[in-house]
Amino acid sequence: MTTPVGPYSPSRRAGDFVILSGQIGLVPGAATPTIIEGGAPEQLRQALENARTLLAEHGATMADVVKGTLFLMDMDQDYAACNAVWTEAFELPRPTRSTVQVAKLPMGALAEAELWAYLPLA
Repeated sequence: MTTPVGPYSPSRRAGDFVILSGQIGLVPGAATPTIIEGGAPEQLRQALENARTLLAEHGATMADVVKGTLFLMDMDQDYAACNAVWTEAFELPRPTRSTVQVAKLPMGALAEAELWAYLPLA
């Protein structure tokens, strides 16, 4: 798992939900937080892989994700390519999603994903 780049929890359980903080394409296990090379699609792919690891720590999978928010630095340039990455990561039915273009993301990231998973307590 990657170390958060700010003073927040990377994930929290809240009742039947597992909520992940925004994930950027950090290289897992890097000595210092480092974003993978490449553009927004590559960074999103890594961010979603990091999210998969966080979900697993709570016993959840990508299939449990019901809501996502995708933050992009450049909607015109990256929307279609990031949609393709999103489609790879989630099987039908895919989670609901909002996509927002932003002025800046942590560490100069080009994409960030926040996820909510529904995992009822036993």
